[in-house]
Amino acid sequence: MPRTSRITPGGMVFHVLNRGVGRQRLFDKPADYAAFEDVIEETLVKQPMRICSYCVMPNHWHLLLWPESDGDLAAFMQRLSVTHVTRWQKHKRRVGEGHVYQGRFKSFPVETDDYFYQVARYVERNALRANLVQRAEDWQWSSLWRREQGTVNQRRLLGAWPMPRPRRWAELVNEPQSDAELQSLRRCVLRGQPYGSSTWIEQTTHQLGLQSTLRPRGRPRNPQ
Repeated sequence: MPRTSRITPGGMVFHVLNRGVGRQRLFDKPADYAAFEDVIEETLVKQPMRICSYCVMPNHWHLLLWPESDGDLAAFMQRLSVTHVTRWQKHKRRVGEGHVYQGRFKSFPVETDDYFYQVARYVERNALRANLVQRAEDWQWSSLWRREQGTVNQRRLLGAWPMPRPRRWAELVNEPQSDAELQSLRRCVLRGQPYGSSTWIEQTTHQLGLQSTLRPRGRPRNPQ
């Protein structure tokens, strides 16, 4: 039976993501991806953050973050987003031409149990799921590549995990996730719902004021 995580906003893990506005491409060439990773490294110097996993895709990115204190997540993401947008617009010569991202980043808390592994696999499988590579660790712009093939210096970007990493982690990432698991994860991505056991979700939504993420969307049906 999954254990219940300690519920403190500063100690929670969060899945964070954002997309280009209108699904526009954010990264066209290797230098674009490398520039984004440079921004992550620079942000870490000013605002430390434990980066458990990440994957940078052509028109979006995923980060699995484990902040140490309340407010760290917002501070890290604000600095990261502002810096990247400023440099992206300058590089593309599109300063003042509108938004780069579809909006503010999305995030949802993740229970540090088997659910954490599910989200980490989801993040690091992105390029494989999109058929961009034959194996997940071949996508250079990801934590899995850094962990498996990167230099000692490159691996320093990655932070600790809240639980032990399985010995054959890369093999686990390459195994397909079930449809039910994917649907559950995508629902959390869409709505910002906490991801975990039912008891943990109930506790977390009350503590963080996320009850609205659990309500059905759309217009209420007319009473019959």
